[in-house]
Amino acid sequence: MGAVSGILAAVAGLAFAQLAAAAGRPEASPVTAVGGAVVDLTPVAVREWAIRLFGTSDKLVLGLGILAALAVFAVGTGLLAVRHLPAAIAVTGGFGLVGALAALSRPEASWRDALPSLVGAAVSAGALYLLVTAGQRSRPAGTSQGGPAAMDRRGFGRLVVAVLAASAGVGLAARRLGAHGSADATASRARFVLPRPTVPAPPVPAGADLRVPGLGPFLTPNQDFYRVDTALVVPRVDADTWRLRIHGEGVTRPLSLDLRELLDRPVVEHDITLTCVSNEVGGPYAGNARWLGVRLGDLLREAGVRPPSRGGPADQLVARSVDGMTIGTPVEAVMDGRAALLAVGMNGRPLPFAHGFPVRMVVPGLYGYVSACKWLTELRLTTFAAYDAYWVRRSWAQQAQVKTQARIDTPRPYADLSPGRVAVAGVAWAQHRGIERVEVRVDGAAWQEARLGTSDGVDTWRQWVWPWEATPGPHTLEVRATDGTGAVQTGARTGTVPDGATGWHTVNVRVRALGGGLPAGADRQ
Repeated sequence: MGAVSGILAAVAGLAFAQLAAAAGRPEASPVTAVGGAVVDLTPVAVREWAIRLFGTSDKLVLGLGILAALAVFAVGTGLLAVRHLPAAIAVTGGFGLVGALAALSRPEASWRDALPSLVGAAVSAGALYLLVTAGQRSRPAGTSQGGPAAMDRRGFGRLVVAVLAASAGVGLAARRLGAHGSADATASRARFVLPRPTVPAPPVPAGADLRVPGLGPFLTPNQDFYRVDTALVVPRVDADTWRLRIHGEGVTRPLSLDLRELLDRPVVEHDITLTCVSNEVGGPYAGNARWLGVRLGDLLREAGVRPPSRGGPADQLVARSVDGMTIGTPVEAVMDGRAALLAVGMNGRPLPFAHGFPVRMVVPGLYGYVSACKWLTELRLTTFAAYDAYWVRRSWAQQAQVKTQARIDTPRPYADLSPGRVAVAGVAWAQHRGIERVEVRVDGAAWQEARLGTSDGVDTWRQWVWPWEATPGPHTLEVRATDGTGAVQTGARTGTVPDGATGWHTVNVRVRALGGGLPAGADRQ
């Protein structure tokens, strides 16, 4: 009875908390607030381990973990309530206080964000009291801990059904209210028509996409583009009410723009490869897309900003997301002529919500954590000495240029291959420097130059392929790239912290003997 009462009380409290959050800010829901606080407090090494283990499902795993912990807590609180009800109610209140403090710790939080957790705790405590006292009164004669006004088991069952029904009803109302809030954003995206580019990107050159089996397309489809961020709930921003503020040191003409006003300026298209600093050597967190947007450098010049090289007082541009995330970018990098964009389109379509609709930053040559702010709402000019953005406060470098990397996409690790010609292929990137050469070697022998796909400019990756005459046995394939400056990718292996991983991507494979099996002793290599 105690365990059931604890679970039911937790469900009721969570339902009412979700309703309160849906009526205010979805980010204030207890699960989201606590999850965000956990992400903030998690050591960098643990977070990187989670990304490696769970990939882009890390947020789902975190959410499920929080719910599992809540279930264990609820069972324990219910069992405690049977023995000492006041203590259990006090523990429930304390748990609600933890949720409230977590909500208040989130960026952009106000005192109202504490209400969902406090409402949930109050409802949970009330439900726990009703269920436990009713359950005690419904015990068989001789074991009752209640008074003479006994409730039969059927009555207790009706109370359980009532709590479940009320929780389901409130949960449904919360879902509908939340859906109504996001419906406006969804409708605004559906109505949004991408402007025709003033400066369109040229077609992807023939030969850029090598079309090798096992090698992905040159332009990454939106649904396959990697996503790494801290948002447990993807912000759904209404484009009709969105505004961008530009202010800070050296801004002589502060700007406040809605989406229409932003897009009154020249709109350009540019193909850019993005890379996450959490990407291990050979990892999947890189993607290439055709972006459409307004040049950020031109917008800053319109606001009166001068880069440091021309005497400007600010060397850092701090971008802020609607969920409070801050990302610091070198002012010089966005004003040096590269295609740094405030993007509204991705591969010919409005940005997906998961990738920052309605407006995000894209800066070629820099890792995403210092350039690629999604759900953008504010740009503030300051200095690196005066302000540390979110990731810098968590052990990452203030500035981080993308490092030269090459990756083997086919054959896959531990592939079982037939002898003869095998296409070894992959991608290489060194954004804003370009890729000049890719080399492959087998079992530590001499490096062999691969054939490169046609270049689509210095800001995108290049596909490559090398024909290998595979002989029976176990083999180790390695790849390295040379960027457009002539610098050869280092083979020294380092981790992702503080400014990106280095090293050559290595793939181990086995080639079958001519008769179809592995050569003798190969299974012991």
